[in-house]
Amino acid sequence: MRVNEIFFSIQGESKSAGLPTVFVRFTGCNLRCAYCDTTYSYFEGETKTPREVFAMIQSYPGKRVCLTGGEPLIQPREEMNQLLQMLSDGQYEVSIETDGSIDIRKFPLFDRQRFVLDMKVPSSGMSHKMHFANLEAIVPERDEVKFVIGNRDDYEWSVSVIRQYQIMPEQGYQILFSPVFGAIDLKTLVEWLLEDQLDIRFQIQLHKIVWDPNQRGV
Repeated sequence: MRVNEIFFSIQGESKSAGLPTVFVRFTGCNLRCAYCDTTYSYFEGETKTPREVFAMIQSYPGKRVCLTGGEPLIQPREEMNQLLQMLSDGQYEVSIETDGSIDIRKFPLFDRQRFVLDMKVPSSGMSHKMHFANLEAIVPERDEVKFVIGNRDDYEWSVSVIRQYQIMPEQGYQILFSPVFGAIDLKTLVEWLLEDQLDIRFQIQLHKIVWDPNQRGV
């Protein structure tokens, strides 16, 4: 496994926002989103075994882990599954932030583990790379689906995807709309959600409010 960084901070996004979390950022990504804020993870990193990664996680307090990137699911599948097994045995709560292009069915999860599926919108330049079958594989109440919105076209595309694949919040699906940092007025996105009476969670990246938006390791 290629690891870019491991650090302890608060979760800035998802339903765990604000909670202390150990982050494992893996090296490498199969996409090149226009608004990517972790381009340093494309190539920087060191090779580690799943056991070495787990030992580093154990060196931090708490029992909450976020596997992110880059794209964590392009790591060797057998090694990723080994790490997930270790985290399960260690009774960690785990979120896996994946970019929507990888078939999540290849990675069976254990109890207290979930996917945060980041579906790439048109302004990312990567929406054509999405593996839409993932929207049929996610588990209501467990997994989350995130759309990072940069403009009105992104918003309407995201709403159409939600409706087409019937991942409606009233059916237990957990949907998140997040603004592209610095690209769209926060109030505008909130107003769109309220006007359309969508029961979707609006979120911002808390770590970019607490720290400098360009700071690493937070």
